[in-house]
Amino acid sequence: MFIQIVQIAAEVGLVQLGMLAIDGTKIKANASKHKAMSYGRMQQEEKRLRKEIRSLTKRAQKTDEQEDRRFGAAFTGDELPAEVARRQTRLATIQAAKSRLEARQREADRERGRHEDDNQRPPGGRGSSYKRPFGEPNEKSQDNFTDPDSRIMKSQGGFIQCYNGQVAVDGESRLIVATGMTQSASDNGQLVPMVEKVRRNTDRLPAKVLADAGYNAEQNLEYLTDRGIDGYVAQGREKKSATPTTRQLRATMARKLKTKRGHNTYRKRKHIGEPPFGWIKSALGFRSFSLRGLAQVSGEWDLVCLAVNLKRLAGQMTWG
Repeated sequence: MFIQIVQIAAEVGLVQLGMLAIDGTKIKANASKHKAMSYGRMQQEEKRLRKEIRSLTKRAQKTDEQEDRRFGAAFTGDELPAEVARRQTRLATIQAAKSRLEARQREADRERGRHEDDNQRPPGGRGSSYKRPFGEPNEKSQDNFTDPDSRIMKSQGGFIQCYNGQVAVDGESRLIVATGMTQSASDNGQLVPMVEKVRRNTDRLPAKVLADAGYNAEQNLEYLTDRGIDGYVAQGREKKSATPTTRQLRATMARKLKTKRGHNTYRKRKHIGEPPFGWIKSALGFRSFSLRGLAQVSGEWDLVCLAVNLKRLAGQMTWG
């Protein structure tokens, strides 16, 4: 329904895509950060629970032997003690969380070009040894038991369990023409997917794209340049790994933003990309998801953005 409304608005000429602003905001997950545990703590808890289960099991076995001698082998009193069952359930929960963290770490290691059997030195044989074996998370890495897909992110209210909601807003109509949802606190990897969603939803690319420094990744600048999109992306600090090509792209973007035209164009980002979050959080009062899991939360975000678009369209439509 969200896409259908965007397509209808584009069909009647409300969506121009002369200018597109992309922005993100943190939305609280339906989970508490106090229901999260670090990888280091999980390892400690796993050892403690295993030890307690062994101790309780031995004690239960001794009790069974004593009862067999007293009442006979036919006596059935071998139900699993509640304290053992409770610890086993807790242990299984922690082991599942550990597995999720390790799976995410393996994926992250592969993305960095690391191989499973390469636990000594980075690719190329230079530099110091890896701090951790392949697929082993940092001890401070956390997983949430209530909503494992959510992540702890820094927000205005401090560090809370969140998702990062994305919007792409048309500069003329101020309609949200694409949405996104990510588990990452960083916006860096979201510019390209958001522009591609705009293309799919409207069957065309925007002429101009405005985004803050959170979207200043090398691949984003290359993407905009390759497609002839006039980009206005704020510049952050340059990474040491930047190549001559990306340095040139960043330098060109920095010069553009320092011009009067570039400065005035970029200033429009605040008036286009940020207001929808004010409407969502203040006017609609939507500050926390009701559902859990990335897929469910993404659908809820689409529904909220659909409501914002319908409210805005209602004020723009001419009734005959």
